[in-house]
Amino acid sequence: MTELKPVTEATAQKVSKPVMTPDAQTVTEVRHYTDRLFSFRVTRPQSLRFRSGEFVMIGLMGENGRPLLRAYSIASPSWDDELEFYSIKVPDGPLTSKLQHIQVGDQIILRPKPVGTLVHDALEPGRRLYFFSTGTGFAPFASLLRDPQTYEDYDEVIITHTCREVAELTYGAELIDSIRNDELLVELIGEDNLSKLKYYPTTTREESPKMGRITTLIENGELFSDLGVPPLDPENDRAMVCGSLAFNHDIKALLEKAGLEEGANSDPKQFVIEKAFVGDGI
Repeated sequence: MTELKPVTEATAQKVSKPVMTPDAQTVTEVRHYTDRLFSFRVTRPQSLRFRSGEFVMIGLMGENGRPLLRAYSIASPSWDDELEFYSIKVPDGPLTSKLQHIQVGDQIILRPKPVGTLVHDALEPGRRLYFFSTGTGFAPFASLLRDPQTYEDYDEVIITHTCREVAELTYGAELIDSIRNDELLVELIGEDNLSKLKYYPTTTREESPKMGRITTLIENGELFSDLGVPPLDPENDRAMVCGSLAFNHDIKALLEKAGLEEGANSDPKQFVIEKAFVGDGI
């Protein structure tokens, strides 16, 4: 296993400015959370329209002069003036080994053709909406959690976020805090709607108030008893899933065992999975 090292001023490498393209966007903010996770914001093309929960292709110019692009969920809501992304750092990753060193003022390539399955249109109407995520799979839900439609469509909104260590939960925890306390978001979402939101973070390695894989906590019923909600029910419950391939597969099996059916944009059902999510190899 390759040792992961924190990015410091001494080790950071300035990203060379890519050749200007019509799809170039300027970095406006960068924040590093751990030696494995960071977020950044970029300018938004005036022509870009997207549904909260969708993803786009972003990247940098490769050494061969060709764009090196990967699918990234847009973490900002559709009403935001800028675009936010949440990313893992992979020292040997073709893209993130370079992307993790971007600074304010640098440019990235963004192909403005949003797509994705984690959108409200892909689900049938329901009473309770679950967002199941691990690691940077939280990103599309960061968008949906700040979208007023999420709270208009459901009586309860439950976001689970499972990471190995407590520090890896920071991005999600701060976002939930901002939804509950930021004046703009409170006004936009509606103060009455904030009571609908339930946040359920867990860790699998470092000790925290709640430990365990979310799949285990679903199977043994702890998730439902902790939140005071009934077990999964196809009549009332809807779900969106974003994480590693193994996580997606395991959650899908549990949802189907409970009687929920997988849907798509063209065929709305009770749950959807983001198959384009990219993990540790980017």
